[in-house]
Amino acid sequence: MKKILILGAGLSSSSLIKYLLDHSSENNWKIKVGDVSLSLAEAKINSHINGEAFEFDIFNEVQKDKEIMNADAVISMLPARFHPMVAECCLKHKKHMLTASYVSNEIKAMDAEARKSGVAMLNELGVDPGIDHMSAMKVVDKIIAEGGSMLSFKSSTGGLIAPEYDNNPWNYKFTWNPRNVVLAGQGVSQYIVNGNYKYLPYHQLFERIETTSVPGLGEFEIYPNRDSLKYRETYNLQDIPTMFRGTMRRPGYCKAWNVFVQLGMTDDTYVIENAENITYRQFINLFLNDDKNKTVEEKIATKFKISMDSDIMNRLKWLGIFENTKVDLKDATPAQILQKILVDKWVLGKEDKDLIVMQHQFEFEKSKKKYRIISSLVVIGIDTVQTAMAITVGIPLAIATKLLLTGKIKLTGVHTPVIKELYDPILSELENYGIKFTEEIIEL
Repeated sequence: MKKILILGAGLSSSSLIKYLLDHSSENNWKIKVGDVSLSLAEAKINSHINGEAFEFDIFNEVQKDKEIMNADAVISMLPARFHPMVAECCLKHKKHMLTASYVSNEIKAMDAEARKSGVAMLNELGVDPGIDHMSAMKVVDKIIAEGGSMLSFKSSTGGLIAPEYDNNPWNYKFTWNPRNVVLAGQGVSQYIVNGNYKYLPYHQLFERIETTSVPGLGEFEIYPNRDSLKYRETYNLQDIPTMFRGTMRRPGYCKAWNVFVQLGMTDDTYVIENAENITYRQFINLFLNDDKNKTVEEKIATKFKISMDSDIMNRLKWLGIFENTKVDLKDATPAQILQKILVDKWVLGKEDKDLIVMQHQFEFEKSKKKYRIISSLVVIGIDTVQTAMAITVGIPLAIATKLLLTGKIKLTGVHTPVIKELYDPILSELENYGIKFTEEIIEL
């Protein structure tokens, strides 16, 4: 019996664990799930005969060593900062490791030793990163194999709320880590357009947006991700004139979110004095001029040159940010206070279903003609456990684990799914779960 060790039982692990348990009997697997919360791990195992839950502490070296030593493959669903700790232990005991996270420099540095030890370290097997890489490389490889040359590649993904459950003015609810949403885009975003490099500082990020349309869903706006330039190497497109990756939101979101960015309410670098005793209204007023002749709402309207009944103002009012609700957080940063306000309003309802939307746009030249391929993916969650986010993060990771343990993948070393040996079989099986792109080709 082969043993699969899953470390972390958070939101994104639900579909991963279910898939592996569903396939455990036919493959003679034992699935162990460890989490800091034993009850959470037990809930994910759901009393399955081939599952076992246990309380796990990443800082307990003896426990970590023992659990990894006794596994055949280790899947880390822990926060990304802990992956190198898991990876080092996997190398020590010559165990395969898989993650849905971006491959870190620390793990990249383990490539030679992993190859020497016959160990596979497979990363970026989720949705973004993951399905985005696989689906993009399948198209790019086909274009190049048929004699085409790439001119432009744009790719964007959004984790949103399914249309029938989209019932707030922000057209958004939390479907993944709220902290990551609040801090999204900080730093400098960089990309290339028609051979011209673009560097976009955080304070301008939500002002320079693109728009697109997705069949069946309508319009979206896109703000740039942090570093699109590095993907030229990832996709072996070093000389491509245009490379852009972005995050998708519904129209109007970016202008409203930009209010928080411009005021400094997404800052996570300092603590607000006496935060626990101030109200939401006092919190937003901390970032505005001290004008006793104007209300907080009027100061916002003046600063951002918007009317009191504007779309932006209505979104802010709906959040309750002008109300006298107590913050009740001690030693909190502005970002932490904003997150608390948002979590109360952007929560998924019990009947809600989330949405993953992804779109690639490829432009290429072939036989002196130019073409554009628009490739779109739409996935809607089943419920608040088997969410679209959990499905698209967990299922490709689970499929890769199955392929590795059944000998269908024979890779060693550190990899991401931009190679045919990984993306072909994973994408093929994903279609069984409704994860399939629709393509439109246009001659330019």
